[in-house]
Amino acid sequence: MSDEARPPVQPHGRYAYSPLPRRPAYDWPEGRRLAVYVALNVECFDFGGGLGAELAPGGPQPDVLNYAWRDWGNRVGVFRLAELFDGLSLPASVLVNSRIYAECPGLMDVFRARGDEVVGHGRSNAERQGTLAEDEERALIAEATATLTREEGRPPAGWLGPWISQSRTTPDLLAEAGYRYLLDWCHDDQPTWFSTRGGGRILSVPYPQELNDIPSIVGRKDSGAQFAEMIVDTFEEMRAAASAAPLVMGIALHPYLVGQPHRLRPLRRALAHIAQHRDGVWITRAGDIAEHAAGLPEGIVPG
Repeated sequence: MSDEARPPVQPHGRYAYSPLPRRPAYDWPEGRRLAVYVALNVECFDFGGGLGAELAPGGPQPDVLNYAWRDWGNRVGVFRLAELFDGLSLPASVLVNSRIYAECPGLMDVFRARGDEVVGHGRSNAERQGTLAEDEERALIAEATATLTREEGRPPAGWLGPWISQSRTTPDLLAEAGYRYLLDWCHDDQPTWFSTRGGGRILSVPYPQELNDIPSIVGRKDSGAQFAEMIVDTFEEMRAAASAAPLVMGIALHPYLVGQPHRLRPLRRALAHIAQHRDGVWITRAGDIAEHAAGLPEGIVPG
């Protein structure tokens, strides 16, 4: 097939190509070059239908095995992870389905008391927002935002779609709803400005798909020890690379996976390794990264 006959590549139109080595360098607070944040996904699921990660191939609905396994995360695992974060003095960005407040009353109290950031994460993880019509997606964002605002006393600044699901208009809808940053894209190791309709923009903060326990443990069947080793290796490699450019390292966790005792122990070792280096890196929250990047002079953050 000749070049003339090839179909054109469909662009997304959100950001321009920008190779990392050619960008201006900048620092995180106190001259740090590596920003590290933990993203804890607190999610709920439908009983007898909808989407959900599986420990084992599910049978006919209601799939009690996998539903109960995920529910264990909200009854037990999430509190073990909060204790782990407390023990290491680690902040967290809590990515919460809005229906958690009704389905698991009191669960979010522990994170509110810790002063953690709350990030919008849709209504539940039994659905994808990217398959909805625009009006339906706008309504989903509005419903989830209203619940989080009422429960937490402030609107969330950031959003991660359930199942990393976006339509072609999601960044526009989020910007129009007042969101300042989104987490769905894993296309870079630095924050990036996304263009939105009407001349607006919204910041994309890197969210991990490799350093994420669902692709690792559910998808690739890695052990807890292998996932923990990935965290340490990523941290050391990025800590070295950050001397040339400021970088963001996110760690995505789900209570029903890494809250399990045999995975919690190696995770503790990996996070303790990072905590030991807190004097040289910025251990923070996704929203703090977004706020710092948005405050940099124009042209420093690519877009």
